[in-house]
Parts: sequence; C-alpha cells; structure tokens
Amino acid sequence: MALFAAGFIALIGRAFYLQHMNEHFLQKEGASRYSRVIEVPANRGRILDRNGEPLAVSTPVRSIWVVPSEFDATPAKIGQLGRVIDLHPREISKRIAAADKDFAYLRRQVAPEVAERLDALGMSGIFHRREYRRYYPGGDVMAHLLGFTGRDDIGQEGIELAYQEHLAGKPGNRRVIKDRKGHIIEDVEGLRAAHEGRDLTLALDSRIQNIAFRALRQAVADHRAVGGGIVVIDATTGEIVALANVPTYNPNNRDHLRTSAMRNRAVTDAFEPGSTLKPFTVALALESGTVTPQTQIQTAPGTFAIGSATIRDAHPAGLLSVAEVIQKSSNVGSARIALNLTPESMWTFFNGLGFGTSMRLGFPGEATGKVRAANTWRPIEQATMSYGHGIAISLLQLARAYTVFARDGDIVPLTFIRESRSAQAKQVISPKTAHEVRRMLEMAVQNEGTAPRAQVMGYRVAGKTGTARKLVNGVYVADQHIASFVGFAPVSDPRLIIAVMIDEPRAGQYYGGLVAAPVFSTVMGGALRALGVVPDAPMKPIELPSAAIALKEST
Repeated sequence: MALFAAGFIALIGRAFYLQHMNEHFLQKEGASRYSRVIEVPANRGRILDRNGEPLAVSTPVRSIWVVPSEFDATPAKIGQLGRVIDLHPREISKRIAAADKDFAYLRRQVAPEVAERLDALGMSGIFHRREYRRYYPGGDVMAHLLGFTGRDDIGQEGIELAYQEHLAGKPGNRRVIKDRKGHIIEDVEGLRAAHEGRDLTLALDSRIQNIAFRALRQAVADHRAVGGGIVVIDATTGEIVALANVPTYNPNNRDHLRTSAMRNRAVTDAFEPGSTLKPFTVALALESGTVTPQTQIQTAPGTFAIGSATIRDAHPAGLLSVAEVIQKSSNVGSARIALNLTPESMWTFFNGLGFGTSMRLGFPGEATGKVRAANTWRPIEQATMSYGHGIAISLLQLARAYTVFARDGDIVPLTFIRESRSAQAKQVISPKTAHEVRRMLEMAVQNEGTAPRAQVMGYRVAGKTGTARKLVNGVYVADQHIASFVGFAPVSDPRLIIAVMIDEPRAGQYYGGLVAAPVFSTVMGGALRALGVVPDAPMKPIELPSAAIALKEST
C-alpha cells in the first residue's frame, strides 16, 4: 500500500508540474507539431496604359518545396516527382542534399495544375504555396519602360522598380492546423490581413507605343545598326506617351537574357547630340539680340579655322541668313554665331534646359548628361558645343528641351504617370523667340532643308537632324556615327514631340535626315491619326525632291 501510495503521489506531482509549472513550454512544443503560421501573399497592383489597357498583371502560381527529413527520397519517388514538376531527378537529389532538414525549393512559380497533379501523388514532405507571377501582355514592345519583377515579386527594372512601394502589396498571415502530411485541416485564425497593391496608370498610349517600336525596329534592321531609341512626348502636358529601344527582350521569358538587350538607351545613355543642338544656339543669340532671323552669316569657303582646329561644312553654302543656317545645318554658321556669345550665357542656357542635370523621374539609371563648367571652355570648344559636340545628353533630355519650341518658350517636367493636374512650366525663352525658331525648324524639313523625309502628309512638321561621330576612348571614330532627329507637329498647334536616335547605322547611310527622319515621319503620322488630331496641311502625297537622296546633314 505504501508503494502504491508513493506511486500515486509521484504521478500527482508530475501532473501538477506538467500542467502548471511547465505548461507554456509543453503547449508550445505541442503546437509546433500541428500548428503553423503561413503567409498570405498579396496581389501586386496592375500597371495600366492611359486608356486602361493592362500592361502588367499578376497571375496566381505555385512554388514547390520539400522538407527533406519528411520525404522518402527513393529513386522511384524522385523519378515520379521529377516527371510531374518537369525537373531532372539528379537535380532534385542535388537540391535536397544541399538543403537543411527543414526546407528546400524544388520549383518556383509553376502552373496551379502542376500542384494539383502533385497532390494526387500523396507524397509526404512535398508541399506547395501560393505565389504570384508577373505577366506582361506587350512582351518586348514595352520591356524597357515597364521593366520586370523577380521571383519574389519585387521590382528589378523600369517602372516596376521605380514604383515598387506603390505597386507592392503587404502580405498577411494566418494560423492553421496541418496533419502529418502537411495538409491544412483547419483554419484557426487570421493574424494579419493581406493588403493588395495599388494599380498604376501610366501616360503611355499602347497604340503609339506599338507604332513607335515597330518603326524603330525596322529602321535598326534596315540600316544594320547596333541599336536605337525613340521617345514620344505630349507637348501640352509633358507626359511620356511612348518610349522604346532596340534591341529589346521578352520580360515573360528571361532564361537567355543578354545584358546588352536590357539597356534603356533613351533614358540611361548619354551621347553627343550633334546638330540637333543648333536651334538652341540660335535661340540664345536671338534672345541676347546679337542676331535676327535675317542676319547674314558668311560661311564661305565652308571652313572656319579656330587656332589649330578647323570646322567644316559638309556642303559649303556661302552667305546664309540665320534661318538658313538652321535650314542648311551649317557648322560654320553655328560656330560664328556662338562665338558672339559668352560661355557663361551658353552654360546657363543649357543648364536651364536640363542638360547636365537630373530630370527627377525616379527611373533607375537615368542619365544626367555632362556639360563642363563654362570657365574651362576654350574658343574651339565653345564653337563645337554650338552644334552638339563636346556635350553629352540623353535622348529623353533632348526631347524635353524641344518643348521650348513646341510651346511658347517654356519647359515642363516630364512624367511617366498620367496626371490630371497642369504641369508647372518654367519660362526659358520668350514666346517671340520660340516662334521664330519654330519657323526655322519648319524650313529644315522642307525640300530645301536637310530632312524632307521627316514630312508627314496632312500635317505641318518642324524639326532638326543630327549626325555625330562617336567618341571612343577619347577619339572621334570616322566610321561610327549616331544619327538623330527631333521634331514636333502640327506646327500650327504642336501636340507631340518625337526624338529618334539610331546608333551606328552600318548599311552605307548614316546622316540623320536619311536614317532617323523617316522613323519620325512614320511614327508622327500614325500617332497624330490615332489621337484624332486635325490636319493643318493639304492631304496630298509628299513629293520629295529628286536629289533628296543626296541631301546630307552636317556632321
């Protein structure tokens, strides 16, 4: 009896200890064997174009993972698992061996049907969780603008990265009870609700984006160029309605992605813009009162010596008015005009246009360009800077600068987002000067100018060509060029500004008027018609001069 009594006393003591003295520890250990807190993923916000068309959406997928200590990794089961998830048995064994005893991913972001077939196998230690995968309906057409997300649904490039905080949702979690095979048998409680990401509406117009991309891709192919970029801006609001680059990539399939294809040339590359900068030199001279549109500039004999350097015109023209300097794109004329200005005034003007400064778009890798301090300029550098050499800017900066001519001398900040508020404009030149230069730019695309191929049937067009040799290791290379064209239309009430850049055309032609201007014409015509802009010129076919093929824009 004494022994039985002692036994009962010991049992009572042990029960008291377990239920009162060590209760929390034991409950925690017990719960760890059946209770789990699982993450509830949040859906990432959609990216839409200005008309509500989806550009990036998230689709539900599953990720397959294994608990090695619970999985019976026999060759037969590994082979059966590999056939379902489309993974070689050797790779499955490798991943299991490299993992700890609790967790190892086998496949990320597979279709929900794969997870269903996996459940039918009834294998212990194999689990799957719900995730989201980003899908881009536009594929390579919009790749450089939208960017992409990683496997964890975090933005890696482009808009996806720039607006990560806006688009990303906040995952929640809930407590569940699972059986020994990992199946949820009871939903106990929700600990934190998931918050879905917010949608983002861009200023981009899918119709214009498709027109721009296809025209650019065709030009790069036709001229066997290294690449190219194009930007389309709404002159009235500063909204970026299209932006494309070639070469490009498919963000939906990045298995064989080349780094070079990811370059967003229009935003991240700074280049010497060539003669597209001449209108700004003339605008500053008009503002300062040193010239008028009718002022005569002697450009004969087609060369201009400054110290030991010589500036040349591709086609000597003799005595030209300031307006004709733009129309004929005379390097000599532009240099003579610039040398009547002070370096400080030119630097201040370039800075006011945004050259050498950030546009604060929040876009990853945005180039600021380079404009050296005015006190370092020598006369030859001031002269060459007047026609776009010795200065580096991005295509997006160049397109934005032309808003001073498309508008009444003011410049507006650019935006990728569709906004209802009016843009805050900054006056750079007088409306009178802006209209005078606009008339000169319209002359440049007429048959007597350097870019008749930029004309658009039914619309008056204004713009400027540019051709610049590329600077490689500090030396200008004779057989490597960047051809460009920037312009706007309709001249009577400018709506769109388009900037085109073709990098290293290698099919024989490399002048901006022959390589980049036709791209502008195709895109501007299609875009204005898509927007329903009323024509301001006769609707008759464009008749190019017979010698148009020989027209060459000065380098």
